[in-house]
Parts: sequence; structure tokens; C-alpha cells
Amino acid sequence: MASQEDLFKKIVSHCKEYGFVFPSSDIYDGLSAVYDYGQNGVELKNNIKRYWWEAMTRLHPNVVGIDSSIFMHPDIWRASGHIDAFNDPLIDNKDSKKRYRADVLIEDQIAKIEGKAEKEIDKARKRFGDSFDESLYRTTNPRVKGYLEQAEALRQRMAKALNDNDLEELRQIIIDEKIVCPISGTTNWTEVRQFNLMFATEVGSTADGASTIYLRPETAQGIFVNYLNVQKTGRMKLPFGIAQIGKAFRNEIVARQFIFRMREFEQMEMQYFVQPGTELEWFEYWKKLRLHWHYALGFPQSDYRYHDHEKLAHYANAATDIEYLMPFGYKEVEGIHSRTDFDLSRHEEFSGKKLRYYDPETKESYIPYVVETSIGVDRMFLSVLCGSYKEEQTESGETRVVLSLPPALAPVKLAVLPLVRKDGLDEKAHEVVRLLHLDFTCQYDEKDSIGKRYRRQDAIGTPYCITVDHQTLEDNTVTLRDRDTMQQERIAIAELHDLIAQRTSINTLLKKIEDEI
Repeated sequence: MASQEDLFKKIVSHCKEYGFVFPSSDIYDGLSAVYDYGQNGVELKNNIKRYWWEAMTRLHPNVVGIDSSIFMHPDIWRASGHIDAFNDPLIDNKDSKKRYRADVLIEDQIAKIEGKAEKEIDKARKRFGDSFDESLYRTTNPRVKGYLEQAEALRQRMAKALNDNDLEELRQIIIDEKIVCPISGTTNWTEVRQFNLMFATEVGSTADGASTIYLRPETAQGIFVNYLNVQKTGRMKLPFGIAQIGKAFRNEIVARQFIFRMREFEQMEMQYFVQPGTELEWFEYWKKLRLHWHYALGFPQSDYRYHDHEKLAHYANAATDIEYLMPFGYKEVEGIHSRTDFDLSRHEEFSGKKLRYYDPETKESYIPYVVETSIGVDRMFLSVLCGSYKEEQTESGETRVVLSLPPALAPVKLAVLPLVRKDGLDEKAHEVVRLLHLDFTCQYDEKDSIGKRYRRQDAIGTPYCITVDHQTLEDNTVTLRDRDTMQQERIAIAELHDLIAQRTSINTLLKKIEDEI
């Protein structure tokens, strides 16, 4: 467990050292649970967003995009249920005066119990080697089986309390499990209360004339209130989807694990409008396809899993998460939900406007049902970093830190390095940069030894380094070094553009997904 914690600390430190993520307001000692993306981070983040956007809109001719505003009419949040029901169950420790989410405290307890089982499994794996049957061991070893059953029973008890909105039972679970405050170490807990997560502000020039509005806690409602505008102007027929990428804001009390849970974050959401009665078929379709979007990145498929919701949201009749194995356990990176007709029905009721779709085939008008895919950009960013970060021993015995990012997502696609800063090699290297920089994010680096320069590029995930040497002046060839294998090949300068385009294009990822559609 400690090694995984150390790994996560290294990843967080790496993000700051190499320009991926900085604490917000850093020179003022930061702002809790708010982060800024640095020069490499913003490129990686934009590439993730581009990959998602193009997978949605280019692979599906019936999916289009919009960009709705952050500020929306406050009645939208009454209709959606956010004003009345967008709450977290909170509990205070009387000694430390710290506030926590009750469900998160219990989830951490479940993780501790499961961690005990994983330690036993790790011991057995080392003891039995290649002959180890993990699935059999999980079901037959009494100690492991006991831990897993204990964790599952606790999970079921929490799920029932959440479903029943039984705040007293949530507190009782915390008492029964002897869960202590991480700060004070005591079990001196208050009652559990509900706390609304929306940020409120005022719009208007004077205090008397101002009205309360909210920063949106999700991007989905902007799609729902525009669904008919898009349908009519785009002459869309069911089924069709509307995609959006945008900022959302939640006043999270428990904001932790770096950029995993923040107060200001970005979402990539697609709402797919379907004929009532077909929603569960489309739910299964998008559930499968979204997992393949993650698989296409090339990380081990065993690091992903589905987690069906134990507590369904008030608007859903089916819901699952795609979880990724972070250094701190399996965590949600994407949710797929069958939202029924809840949102459109509520907006029709509250706005007084008809939001019906006229079906030219059945000659009926009805409110469509909706299947949603929702992915957190920041969580996706973190999962990509965690999956890519490696510390490797080289043949010379040194340790190199490398980000084995999918080449299509890498913030810098190639670095051009003159072997030395003389004999015209630097001028030739600048020529190579001019040939490539309009189509690829390039870096030019002439400082330090060639080995140190390779290490710097490995650390930011640059898939290819181009070295210009004395032979380049003779035959117009360069050395192309692969980040992951460290293998080098001699390539003609004239061939560089097509070769790098082929290896780093987002199309290489899209083609993998297209085979699944």
C-alpha cells in the first residue's frame, strides 16, 4: 500500500516539475482543490478533449456538438432537482472541527478492508509464482474470502442507507466500524446532515435588483434545454446525440487526491436521444463502446472495470461507471446512465414549453428518452498520467523516468536535437523544425549532453527525438529515437513528416474504435 502512495506522490511531484499541473495561486500558497494546467498539461488536456470530441462527432454522423453557457436560468436547476436534491451527507468531528462526507469515510473503510485482502493476495502471488491462480485463491482462502465478504457487506449496508436517505444509519455505520477522524484520531462525531454542492452568485447591477443564479454543477442541463433547438435546426432524427465539453463547479467538502476531485473541473458529456423503450439497448451499446474508447489508448485492459451503481440517481433506470486502477485504487473516470425522460419532462413542466419530438415514422409526438455518457476531463488526464508514468532501469544501470503516453495524446510530438552546437548542425536542426512545426508540436533543445536531453523528453512523454549529426550534412538523414524502446533508426529528412504523422495521429486511435461500431 505504501509503495502505491509513494508512486502517487511521485506522479504529483512530476506534474509540477515538468509543467503539467501547478497548484492554483501558487505564489499565494495555493487554493484548496483548485489547480492550473501548465504548458505541457494544457497540450495533453487539449489532446484528450480532441480525442473524445472526434470520437463522438466524426465516428457518429448523428452526434453533433454545442457549447452552452455556464450561467443559466435558476429555474433550470429547480426543474433538474439540483436545488432540492444535489446534496452530500456530511459529518463533523467535534474534536478536530473538520467536516467529512459520511459516504467517503465509509468508502475509505471499505478500501482498507479490501487492502488487507490485496496484501494477502500479493504474498501468495510471490510465494506461488507463475502457478498462482488468483481467482481461485480469492474464493477459497479463508482469510481473503473473509475480508472480501466483510467489505461487500459494508458496501451493501452503506448503499441501502444512501438509497433510503437514512442519515442516522450512515452515522451508525461510522460508529460501528470505529472510523476515526484522520486529524484528531477520535470517534467524537456529530449527526449527519445534507449539504448542497452548488455555488450561488448574483446577477444584476444593484443589490435590490440582483437575483440569485448558480454556477452550473454539470454540463448536461445545457444540452437538455437546447435539445429542441438542435433537433429542429439540424433536422435531426432519432436516435441522435448532442456532445459538449465545458466547465462545471461543485462546492466539494472532500476535495482530495490531487486533480481527481476538484471544485472547478471540466466535463465531456454526450446526451443520446432515443425512442422510449429502446433506451436500455442503447445503454448497453454506449457502455460497450465507451470502454473501447479507453482500451484504444493501449493501457492494460485489466486496469479497467465496470461498476454498476448500487444507488441509482433519481432520474436513472440504469447506470454504470467505467473505473480505472489508479495508485489509490479503482476509481470512476466515466459514467454511462440511462436518464429516461426525466430531464426533458421536468423542463417541459417548469418552462411551459412543449419539448416533444414528432416521429415521422410512427406519426406520434413524444418526449425522447436519454442515454448519457459523462467523463471528467481532469480524471481522465490523471488516469492517463498514472498509466504512463514509469521508472525503468537502463542498460547503463541508471533509472530513467518516462511518460509512455499514447503518441496521439503526447503534448510534444517530437524534439529536434543537434548533436553539438557547431559545424552548422544547429542551423540544420532549425531547418528540420521549420519543416515540421506547423503540423506537429515540436521542441528544439541544444543544452546539455544528448543523453540528458533524451531524458528530459522522456519525462514529458515526447514519443520521438530527431538527432541532427554530421552525417545529416552529408546525406540529409537524421536519427529517429523511439521513446519507449530507445531504439534508433536512420531516416531521410524528406520521410519524417509522413512517418511521424502516421504514428502520432489521433486517427490511429479512431480506427481502433471504428472497428467496434
